[in-house]
Amino acid sequence: MRNATALFRFLAPMIAAGVLLGGCGQTPSQPYNPDVCAASTLTSPTAGQDPATMPPCSVYRNPATGREEVVVKDIGHTALLIGDSQSAPAVGWPRQGLTALGYHVYYCGAGGTGFVANNGKTGNYINALERGDWRLPYGSPPLVVIQGGGNDAGTGASDDKITANAEKLISALRQRYPGATLAMIGTLALGSDHGGGRRTEVDTLLGTVAAKQGIPFVSVGDWMTKYDLLKFATDRVHLGTEGHHKLGAILGTKLRDLGLQAKNVQTQAQAKNG
Repeated sequence: MRNATALFRFLAPMIAAGVLLGGCGQTPSQPYNPDVCAASTLTSPTAGQDPATMPPCSVYRNPATGREEVVVKDIGHTALLIGDSQSAPAVGWPRQGLTALGYHVYYCGAGGTGFVANNGKTGNYINALERGDWRLPYGSPPLVVIQGGGNDAGTGASDDKITANAEKLISALRQRYPGATLAMIGTLALGSDHGGGRRTEVDTLLGTVAAKQGIPFVSVGDWMTKYDLLKFATDRVHLGTEGHHKLGAILGTKLRDLGLQAKNVQTQAQAKNG
């Protein structure tokens, strides 16, 4: 137990560093999402140039949207992930789950944010999108995944406000990426009978929103208990590296069961089974 505690204390600042570095396409390059552009590699915003001829990680000022967007190397096999501190670390379990399905991952978000919650620098999800806190990827990603809810639970956001902002975000993303499939991942928590509390309630609420919007949803509101993850945790809601690996594999399976794997992976599976 003492060795495990020491390991958690060692990992905690590493995870925190990943959270602090998180931003829309601005986390460090790492093996799970090779197309993510580190802040140091982004070019100055460019207008008038054909984005098809611009190198990856170029910042393009899109005249159609009036926003700065990032040119991604392989947008056709890239999933846009919107999330909080669960997604921000380079080894974050939502990223690993998407990578297991054959996607590169482009991340937008920051620790401390959510459907309602903001961290003082980056707005909540819909505000961050509308005011340009995030640089979205240019083009048409096939999959957009929204993860979160934990910070909304922690800050006491109401059901009505969470629902309203989630629906606004979904509407805005559908307008921005009309060809993309949208999916949602709920709020990682202990089970309702094991102290999940408000976090579990928010997970259930987001499942209701997703169902109403016709969006695939992965409920994670009891996973800390269901998969015995506390022994891999740095606290009651954040995981160490081993926990991220374990949960990423589980999430990948759940997403695959929903038919959300990348097209190239689907084609390979069909050929193998054919």
